[in-house]
Amino acid sequence: DFELKSTAEKVWGTIRDSTTIFPQALSHDYKSIQVLEGDGKAPGSVRLINYAEGSPIVKVSKERIESVDEAEKKYVYSIIDGDLLKYYKTFFGKIIVVPKGESSLVKWSCEFEKASEEIPDPSVIKEFAVKNFKEIDDYLHGKA
Repeated sequence: DFELKSTAEKVWGTIRDSTTIFPQALSHDYKSIQVLEGDGKAPGSVRLINYAEGSPIVKVSKERIESVDEAEKKYVYSIIDGDLLKYYKTFFGKIIVVPKGESSLVKWSCEFEKASEEIPDPSVIKEFAVKNFKEIDDYLHGKA
């Protein structure tokens, strides 16, 4: 869990439009996000993410949107192909944006199954997600 200065509505809107916004706002981390199936927002949509040099261990990943709850501002995705699956047999991410007055609380969590016992927990991925959200927060405040 981490707090952002931006309102929950702004943060949620950025997550929902991340296909366009992340490569623009975070070009040092995201080269491109391409919609392969669906509209890129609805459950069942599949997106191909090409990461830039700022990404620690992953350069390419394909994710499927598993569920979206607009009222709860909850987004669940799974990684279905790409570099991450060298380390984890399965990987699900969940993002929940909670209004907190004029700011917001972002809850990012993941469920995973390691490819082998030697693989560490995905703390580097969590740190990357937190860094991205803090940079998106700064981006939103720069545009405000």
